Order: sequence, then structure tokens, then C-alpha cells
Amino acid sequence: MNSRRTFIKQTGLAAAGVLLMPSLAFKPSNKKVGIQLYSLRDQLPKDVKGVIRKVAEAGYKEVETYGYSVKDKFWGLDPKAFRSLLNETGLKAPSGHYGMDNFIQTGNAEELKTYIEAANIVGGSYITVPWLGEELRKDLDGFKNVAAKLNQAAEICKASGLKLAYHNHDFEFKSHDGKTGYDVLLKETDPKLVQFEMDLYWVVRSGNDPVKLFEEHSGRFPMWHVKDMDKADPSHNTEVGNGSIDFKEIFKHSKLAGLKHAFLEQENNYVPDPFESIKKSYSYISSQLMP
Repeated sequence: MNSRRTFIKQTGLAAAGVLLMPSLAFKPSNKKVGIQLYSLRDQLPKDVKGVIRKVAEAGYKEVETYGYSVKDKFWGLDPKAFRSLLNETGLKAPSGHYGMDNFIQTGNAEELKTYIEAANIVGGSYITVPWLGEELRKDLDGFKNVAAKLNQAAEICKASGLKLAYHNHDFEFKSHDGKTGYDVLLKETDPKLVQFEMDLYWVVRSGNDPVKLFEEHSGRFPMWHVKDMDKADPSHNTEVGNGSIDFKEIFKHSKLAGLKHAFLEQENNYVPDPFESIKKSYSYISSQLMP
């Protein structure tokens, strides 16, 4: 959100004029900064409606869900009720993290179909795979099987008007005879079907360069997790702009990556608390990073 001083500088309005029109000085940003709701995982189950309202009040325009199941729904709200809450707060949910280990192991699509139904109700565009169990990623053959299953799942999603994406951690970058699981996933999934949500923190922490990946696989990274690395302890996160990751350089290449949705994520090390942390990150992302 622009300060009164910044607004006057940008528009050339006199101070007296701004005082007569204070609503203009405090006009919210139209930049669609998102947040992965896992950042607020301890607060959401206790007061889902209150938390979502606070997310909107912090300035965010988009959210990414996690943990949906037919049993627990979206923290107790069924998809229709959650969509109503999003509408009420002016938020969109273009992506959700949905556990896919069962489909990858068995090929049974029944659980996937429940995700697709929920995602379509809330107005989503992406079913995003958030994690792989250890038994699925022991070696390159395991990653090849995952890639094949991702292609299959993406076909099912496409038939219902959705896209499939894969979210990384650092284990995908472990070397197996000179190749990595991420190499396999990128090369053996159909670029017309499977997209990638790059977690910038995990790419950097694993010793890799996000920009190099953008150059090698342009257009395949429509979503990012914007998560900063604490300068003193790389195992910790911090508010975006306070850490060691050069986001300004990375965001210069957003077009090359194919970026459409940038989701703030912070999993720990909140200062002074999660709600203040997400406000600080929103301010930095919207004013310093978003075009």
C-alpha cells in the first residue's frame, strides 16, 4: 500500500488536495500477491473465517490452500462455504496443495476426483502436488514413475478444466549418478500438461540457481513460493526482504519463467507473530518485487 507521501510524489497532487480526498491516498494495491495458507497453519483450524479476513486485510488478493480432504474439508468448511468466504473477502484461490501419494502409488483416481470437484467449486485453476513420500523418490526409477503418474493425473485434471503442477522441496535436487529427480520430472513430464510451482527457498538452499532453471525450461514455472532464508540460520525462514535470497534479481526473470502467481510462504521464525510477518512480506513483495 502506498504511503501518503509516496502517493503525492507519484501523482503531483498538493498536500491540501490529498487531505480533501483521503480515500485516494490509501487506495489498496491492485497487485495480485498471494499467500500459501500453510504459513498460518496453527491459526486456521481455530478460526478459519477470522484468519481469511486478516489475510485479505493484509493486502493479499490470492490464497493457495493445503490439506483438503473429504473428511476435514477446508478447515471444517465445505468447498461451497469456503468459496463464499473467499467471495466475501475479495480473494481468489487459483491453486491448492493436494496430497497425491495414493494416486502415484496405485493409479486409483477416486481421491483425485474429490480434489478436482473441490478445486472447481472454489474457482481454482491448479491441482498442485505438494510432496512425495520417501518410498516414491528413492532413486531415478522412482522419479520416472512419478513423472509418468503426473502425466496421467494431468490428463484427468485437463478433462475437468484444471491444470496439474508440482511443488518442489530440496530432495528433488539430490544427485543420482549425476542426474537429479528434478531433471527427470522436468524432462519426462509433458510441458503441455504438467507445470511447476518453484519454491525459491528450497531451490536456493539446495545450491541451485532459479534463473538457470528458468533459462533451461522457460515458461514451465507459472507459480512461485516466495520464501526468504534467514541470514543467520539457513534452516529458518524470515520475512521476505529480510533474508539472504536476492528476489529482485529473480523477479527480473519472471516473464522467462512464465510467472502468473506468486505466493508468499513463511513456515517459521515469525517476528513478532505470523500476522505481522505476512504483513511485512506483503509490503515488500508488492512494493519492491511485483511489476
